[in-house]
Amino acid sequence: MRNKVIQIENLKKNYYLGKVKVEALRGITFDIHEGEFVSIMGPSGSGKSTLMHIIGCLDYLTAGKYLLAGQDVRRLNDNQLALFRSQKIGFVFQQFNLLPRSTNLKNVELPLVYSGIPANKRQELARQVLEDVGLGDRINHKPNEISGGQRQRVAIARALINHPSIVLADEPTGNLDTRTGKDILKMIHNLHKQGNTVVLVTHEAEIARYAQRIIHLKDGLIDRDEVIV
Repeated sequence: MRNKVIQIENLKKNYYLGKVKVEALRGITFDIHEGEFVSIMGPSGSGKSTLMHIIGCLDYLTAGKYLLAGQDVRRLNDNQLALFRSQKIGFVFQQFNLLPRSTNLKNVELPLVYSGIPANKRQELARQVLEDVGLGDRINHKPNEISGGQRQRVAIARALINHPSIVLADEPTGNLDTRTGKDILKMIHNLHKQGNTVVLVTHEAEIARYAQRIIHLKDGLIDRDEVIV
């Protein structure tokens, strides 16, 4: 039996807009095992991005329990959480979230800065992972000098630089044309085949079905949990 890397129990998340309470997540429970490829799917407002941010330790839950690799994240202070996140999780975002004035090499190096790795070693590792995603000839270009698909490849390289056990992809093809989007999905699929646990957020059924399992959200609750045959 594979280990549970994500354990969520009765998770709730509330926001306040002025005095109005918004219940983004209303008590959801599920586990994700090591090496799984899971899609979280739902319409706009279903709570899927909120859930992704909590899984990625970018936001705090209001109530319930969340264990990441066996660690109760609510017991970690901000510094511990940042270090734990950098060691365990790689992020791929729809908007790429690259620094526009930095080269691709510098963008990919960034997570290693927080890990205290020396500059020469950071550059060596960043060069290698950029070559791995097919951008060895774009190392010194800046994000605005390459295509959207190439920017997403840089983002994937950055996500992989710390060899995370979990890759979180939030609408990773949302800003890409269909052909480029399929190329990115193939890359994410290959990451899963290499042993990574992958969690993909999407509102598109066709993209969700790249996974082995789809957790369908609706109005802040799990509507159904579907295993793909």
